[in-house]
Amino acid sequence: MTSRAPAPAPSVHPWRWRPTLEDVGDSVVGLATTAVGLGVAIALVDGASAEQPWSVLLAALVVAAGDVVLRPPLRVLARLVGAVGALVTGLAAQVLLTWAALSLVPGLDVLDTWSAVEVLVVTGLVMAVGRWLWGSNDSEYVIADVLRRARAHARRQGVLPDDAATGDARPAGMLVVQLDGVSAAVLAQAIEAGLAPTMQRWLASGTHRWASWWARVPSTTPASQAGLLHGDSSAVPAFRWWDRGLGRLVVTNHPADAALVEQRASDGSGLLAGGGTAISTMFSGDAARTFLVMSRTTTRGPDGERAGFGPGQSFVRFFASPFVLTRAAGLSLGEMVKELYQARRQRVRGVVPRISRTGWFVVLRGATNVLMRDLNTALVAEALVRGDPTVFVDLVDYDEIAHHAGPTRPESLRALEGLDRVLGILERVAEVAPRAYRFVVVSDHGQALGATFEQVEGRSLLDTVRALMAEPHAPGLQSGDGEEWGPLNALLASLTSRPGAVRSQGADDRGRRGLADDGADAQDGPTRRGGAGARADRAATGGAGDPGASGAPGAAGAAGPSDRAPEVVVAASGNLGLVWFPRARRRLVLEDLQERWPGLVGALAARPAIGVVVVDTRERGLVAIGAGGVVLLEQDDSPVEGEDPLTPYGPRARADLARAARLADTGDLLVVSAVSRPAGAAHVHAFEGQVGSHGGIGGDQNEALLLHPAEWPIGSDLLEPVGERTMVVGAEQVHRQLVRWAREAGIRA
Repeated sequence: MTSRAPAPAPSVHPWRWRPTLEDVGDSVVGLATTAVGLGVAIALVDGASAEQPWSVLLAALVVAAGDVVLRPPLRVLARLVGAVGALVTGLAAQVLLTWAALSLVPGLDVLDTWSAVEVLVVTGLVMAVGRWLWGSNDSEYVIADVLRRARAHARRQGVLPDDAATGDARPAGMLVVQLDGVSAAVLAQAIEAGLAPTMQRWLASGTHRWASWWARVPSTTPASQAGLLHGDSSAVPAFRWWDRGLGRLVVTNHPADAALVEQRASDGSGLLAGGGTAISTMFSGDAARTFLVMSRTTTRGPDGERAGFGPGQSFVRFFASPFVLTRAAGLSLGEMVKELYQARRQRVRGVVPRISRTGWFVVLRGATNVLMRDLNTALVAEALVRGDPTVFVDLVDYDEIAHHAGPTRPESLRALEGLDRVLGILERVAEVAPRAYRFVVVSDHGQALGATFEQVEGRSLLDTVRALMAEPHAPGLQSGDGEEWGPLNALLASLTSRPGAVRSQGADDRGRRGLADDGADAQDGPTRRGGAGARADRAATGGAGDPGASGAPGAAGAAGPSDRAPEVVVAASGNLGLVWFPRARRRLVLEDLQERWPGLVGALAARPAIGVVVVDTRERGLVAIGAGGVVLLEQDDSPVEGEDPLTPYGPRARADLARAARLADTGDLLVVSAVSRPAGAAHVHAFEGQVGSHGGIGGDQNEALLLHPAEWPIGSDLLEPVGERTMVVGAEQVHRQLVRWAREAGIRA
């Protein structure tokens, strides 16, 4: 592909817009569904009544007209009060509009404001159910107004859909859609099952090509997104880790910690630099506009708006459109009911492996798989209509369900059906956008099935380590669960942060804050603090014994602030477990561990659910220790001593584990679960409560997908051998390819 200058903007033609049959049809369908919804609601709500059917139709017209009239002032107001204000005013506008329609139209009557709220909610639910029964796209209503506006604007500007035969003169654009947690194998299965017709059509028609890329250890969202968006994942050794410099646990789904990671990874020229937009991501990619971005919720823009939430006016069409938010809320409730049914079905049928699917996950699934997806769809559609050069969005629907149900279970694959429909909707928006957008679909990693470590061993990794230390009551901290709250943490932080407290925080400032983690399992008397589906636990700081007893003499250093740290910390990223002994001031090597806790490492490697333990040594570098053999990771010419413990993990195991074990904040020990094959497929054992997991190595978790336009080939210089195949290795290389495509297409300077 040859490099070319940015294409000129399309020329403006004289006003020649006329309503088309498609516009008329959309309006008639919208009016009819609104009227039916209102009619059913009025019949069901005691405080509302209608004398004649035509009054309901007239009320639907009033609602539609009122929406048109109220939208401009609401956008101005949202610019002043921000996104949270847009939510409040949008809801108020919906109630006001419904109340006015029921009160002013002859033949209709409403008792009070509360009755108007009931009508609003019931109407939204009826319209959602009606669309489902009709077979309409369950997210299409979210962007219906955006799509109509884009079509009208495109016709006024003389812009035609992107078609090589028409000589499309629009400048190029790139939309990157991340399907969180979807492995290449799972997407292939979904396409074969007819659950992804949009992507299947792209491949069959030749507009797109299929490729896989290798997600290195740690194969987790923060590492992959740091690589994809900023080209550097070296600051992320796992989903959560103990930072010796800060003296606390860093958790990437905490907004302030995400900001800290971005501060370490960004050089200012990320994937979205130069006017791009990030939506529902962990990091910004140096985007000009950010919506629901974790790392930006601790900062404010020049206008005082919380940067992570995004400008308030962009949310008006979602929050203020009649019945849109209520329909999304109703569908979210339906998703919760569906989760309860599917979980019970697993139990009744005796499906294994499985975990409990109760508690907050039921609510979380409804929020992420309906409400957040609809909101993300609306925000992306707005960005495309606005003509932002590069847009990146993370859709987490599949990943959330697969963690709890399993990566290839029916409900997980069905989540891909909904994501494929979102791609189809955005494709329609792109046809009338001011830029000729090319779609790139990428995942950050895959997932692997398997019973949890605790189900196999009967106790947690923390308890296993402490037992092998012969110190079962040593002050310890285990952090494993809580990743699923990431997509909502940015939204919750934006809603609850005090204006004076929201700011960017560097490493020194954050180092003075306490230890906290979503879902952390702190042992030996932690102080628990309730939150919105997350709990922040502080590690126990007591414990008898010599202050320097956690390391060998001369290894742990002098007594100091580290003496107040837990004796042992365990953090889980899927089937990768990291173990620290924080009272030592530096990373402990095998010789230190052998002197302080003889036999700990060997006994740990011999556990049935553990496949390999990686530890540094003074003289021989990194070693991988299995139950029956040892590999020197940094000496390629050194023979394996005994059985090779890396064989079950594939051809990239040595390189991946050697890299992971040299990251700055990695654990004193890296523990990888065993790989079993009960029915032929590779199963791993997560050190957290997940039956579908990722973060380590083994199974399908490392083979991510990359679906790209056919005219944008992958550079041969970016391909590496992985066994008998060649593919892009590492998120950093995918970042290089995305930037290269953007430059060659004239999207990026």
